[in-house]
Amino acid sequence: MPLWLLFGGLLLALPHLVYPVLALDLLLWGLFAAALDLLLGYVGLLSFGHAAFWGTSAYTSALLAKAGLPFPLAVLGGVGVTALLATAIGFLSIRRQGIYFAMVTLAFAQMVYYLANELRGLTGGENGVQGVPRTLWGLDLSSPLAFYYAALPLVALGFFLAWRTVRSPFGHVLIAVREEEARAQALGYPTARFKLLAFLLSAGLSALAGGLYALNHGFVALEVVHWSTSGLVVMMTILGGIGTLWGGLLGAAVVLLLRDWLSTWTDAWGVVTGVIFTLAVLGFRQGIWGSLRQWRRRRA
Repeated sequence: MPLWLLFGGLLLALPHLVYPVLALDLLLWGLFAAALDLLLGYVGLLSFGHAAFWGTSAYTSALLAKAGLPFPLAVLGGVGVTALLATAIGFLSIRRQGIYFAMVTLAFAQMVYYLANELRGLTGGENGVQGVPRTLWGLDLSSPLAFYYAALPLVALGFFLAWRTVRSPFGHVLIAVREEEARAQALGYPTARFKLLAFLLSAGLSALAGGLYALNHGFVALEVVHWSTSGLVVMMTILGGIGTLWGGLLGAAVVLLLRDWLSTWTDAWGVVTGVIFTLAVLGFRQGIWGSLRQWRRRRA
């Protein structure tokens, strides 16, 4: 069976396998991880500040939805505002490499966190934005199951854009930049422009996921812009497999399902997931998806 057909069937059946809010969370965090992997796995830039894009879109989408906009327009508004923020951050940060790039993005994300906490009249500060409605031109989407299927086309569009990007000539240039930037420049590619475009695309997909996440839960908490959110999505991406796109979705599913299951038994679920993450990284150095793909190639 083709992989895309299997994936489509899984998307339709997912809210009947786990409860709908968690089902949509799996896809949104998976899209967030895929967006980060677009930058980390295909350009070689590790960002520790992607919570700024996820959270900015979450706040903007929630406020626009409370202003009465249908949820797709509210989310697109969140993506638009985030794109402006990402342009400024990307223009300044892509001039650095390695740990310096990671630190610059983290510093900008902390600025966003500070602003979100201080602008209490707009963001609610530590109380967050509550009572976010989900409307679609008169349709009632208060049911989590109804909202899952309403949001599914936007989620699928996000995954398609990520998938199409890495298989396009643009994606091949990104890999060339990752492997040998000096050689790519010698071939005539404006590598800084390609890196900025990849940064904007990654931020835009993160914003799409973050906006839908806010509407899925009906509120926005301050933690959406906290550095730990950036760390969590990095962990999901590495666990699933860097440079695989689908690995991010798998990593997100493992982390969220473990957290959901373990939280019913113990408050120390973070310790257990941390141990599992450590063992997985030591045992599967290419991530779960990357290791499975390598094993399949050896058997072929």
